[in-house]
Amino acid sequence: MICALFQGTKTGADPFVMRGRETSENGQDMNIKSSSWLTYGLFLLISVGGGLLIGANNIPGPWYQGLVKPPFTPPNWLFAPAWTFLYILIGIVGARIYQSAFSKDLLPMWLVQMGLNFAWSPVFFTLKNLPGSVAIITLLLVIIISFIVRTRKRDPLAALLFVPYLLWVGYASYLNLSIWLLN
Repeated sequence: MICALFQGTKTGADPFVMRGRETSENGQDMNIKSSSWLTYGLFLLISVGGGLLIGANNIPGPWYQGLVKPPFTPPNWLFAPAWTFLYILIGIVGARIYQSAFSKDLLPMWLVQMGLNFAWSPVFFTLKNLPGSVAIITLLLVIIISFIVRTRKRDPLAALLFVPYLLWVGYASYLNLSIWLLN
């Protein structure tokens, strides 16, 4: 199962050196590009490293503490582990998509969701722009849903790995909207 995360094909193939042409479960030619630790490392660096950098430069401060928050707001300690886990999944999905024959279709969507994800914290915490942050997270939610829909038949595992991200961003969207309405 772990190997399946790091390959764009069926379980059993070498996860780090793909050769030839592979087909997905629905018979679609996936034309796998060479896979390597470097590809996964790069995408994990982009997602996890970028997330850490954005988080470190947009720390919730007194302004956030002073906001009226809904009762379903999670404890502050939950955000770092949740986002770290999600950024790992996002990085794995990015690498899988990059290595696939359909990367021209899906990689731009992956990059857009990453940009929106990284834009949210500065808009919310640094600019203190609640309506702007709601607009960004709503667009992010739409892109994630669209990405899952477009990916599910091409790479079902990649689509499945994005489901926790969808659930968290859906919850965060509701939380963000509630904070805006309460303040």
